[in-house]
Amino acid sequence: MNKTRMSRVGEEIKKELSILFQRGLKDPRIGFVTVTGVEVTSDLQLAKVYISIFGGEEERKATLEGLQKAKGYLRTEIGKRVKLRHVPDFVFKLDESIDYGSRIESILREISPTKGNNTDDQS
Repeated sequence: MNKTRMSRVGEEIKKELSILFQRGLKDPRIGFVTVTGVEVTSDLQLAKVYISIFGGEEERKATLEGLQKAKGYLRTEIGKRVKLRHVPDFVFKLDESIDYGSRIESILREISPTKGNNTDDQS
């Protein structure tokens, strides 16, 4: 399968999973989840679903457990919505890039001098 088809399938799965997460799954463990990306293998057997979960470590852990339990339901729903012969198995991966970016931003804010407090500029 060519790369453009794989990325198209990945984008379609990402869109449909986002809709399913917005409508809310019935599992109370699943919190606020954002799908940040989907990588599909060339044989369509596996889809790595990168997600960002709002909340602390406990919420993330509970949400990942809930998503593991909901995997069968999610595959069934994706099968109904996306025209594929075989719906790939989902592997949920935590996307740390948003946390990483905000951590860098806060560090930069701490080390950069605030405007108006520049003591070198005495004219």
